Amino acid sequence: MNLGFKLIDSHVHFDVKDYDISGIEKRYVDSYGKEKWLKLQAKNRYQKEKWLQAWGFPEREPAGDISEACNKWIAEIEKHNIERLVFVTGGGNELLSTIVQRQPEKFIGYAHHNPFDRDASQKLEEAVLRQGLRGYKIIAPALDGRMDDQSLNAVWRVAERHQIPVLIHFGILGGAGGVASHVNINPMIMHDVARAYPDIPFIIPHFGCGYPQELLWLSWVCPNIYVDTSGSNQWVRWMPYPLTVKDLFRKYYETIGPGRIIFGTDSEWFPRGFVKRYYDEQIRDCVELGMSREEIRMIFKDNIAGLLKLEERR
Repeated sequence: MNLGFKLIDSHVHFDVKDYDISGIEKRYVDSYGKEKWLKLQAKNRYQKEKWLQAWGFPEREPAGDISEACNKWIAEIEKHNIERLVFVTGGGNELLSTIVQRQPEKFIGYAHHNPFDRDASQKLEEAVLRQGLRGYKIIAPALDGRMDDQSLNAVWRVAERHQIPVLIHFGILGGAGGVASHVNINPMIMHDVARAYPDIPFIIPHFGCGYPQELLWLSWVCPNIYVDTSGSNQWVRWMPYPLTVKDLFRKYYETIGPGRIIFGTDSEWFPRGFVKRYYDEQIRDCVELGMSREEIRMIFKDNIAGLLKLEERR
C-alpha cells in the first residue's frame, strides 16, 4: 500500500549475539542450572518450529560481522520504504552507540542497561549526552527488583530531564519456555510511576502482551502511556476469549486515539530482516477499521518521530 510517506519502525533489535544463554534466561539458569534450562528449551522446540512455519520465517542465522549487518539493514530500509529504524537493544550502550553512528540519518538507538545498576542514572545520562542514544529500553520481567521501587527515581529523573521515551516490556518473556510469572509481569505496576513522572513518555510494547485490559486502564488514566504494536502478538491465542490484533487496534483506538499508538515490528535477525508480514497485517487492520490516512501516518511514523523530536533535531 502506497501511503505517501516513509515508515519509522520504532521497535527493532540489532542482533549481535551468537548466544547460548541470553539475559532473558539468566534468572532461570542461576536458579536451576544450565542443563535444566537447555532441557526445557528442547521440550519446547516444537512451539518455535510451529511459529516459524505459521509465519513462513526462515531459521535465524548466526549474527555475523557488525559492518555486514549494518549493510543488510540499510538494504532493508531501501527495500521497504523506511525512513528510520529504532534499535531498542544492540549489545550494550557503548556498542549500539557505535552502530548508530555509522548511519546517524537512518539508525536510532536506545540505552538498555539494567535500571537497578548502582550507577544506572549516570549510565543513562552518559547514553543521552555522550553516546547519542535517544531512549531507554527495559525488560521488566528480567529484573530482580520491582519497577515501582523508589530506588529507580534517580533513573526516572534523568529520563524526565531529557524527556526521552522509555520502552518497557511487560508480559510473557521469551515465548514458549520463557518467563510467565514475575513481580513485573503486569504493566499496572507502572501506575504510580507514570503519574509521578507525567513528562516521561512510557511506551508499553506488544499491545500489553497478555495484559490488554490492564494496559487499557493504565493508558486511560495516564496520558503519558503509549502503546507499541510490535511483534507477532501470538499471545492473543492464549487469552481465555477470542481476540485478534485487529480487535486490539480497535480497543486502543477507541480508548486513547491514534496519537498514542506506535508502530513497530520487533525485527531482529537475518535472513528474516524487516518483518513485512507484521507491517502488512497491521496496515490492513487500520484501513479496515476506517482510519484516515492522517491517522495511519500518526501510527506508522509521526507519533514516534514526535517523541524522538526528529523534526527539532533537523
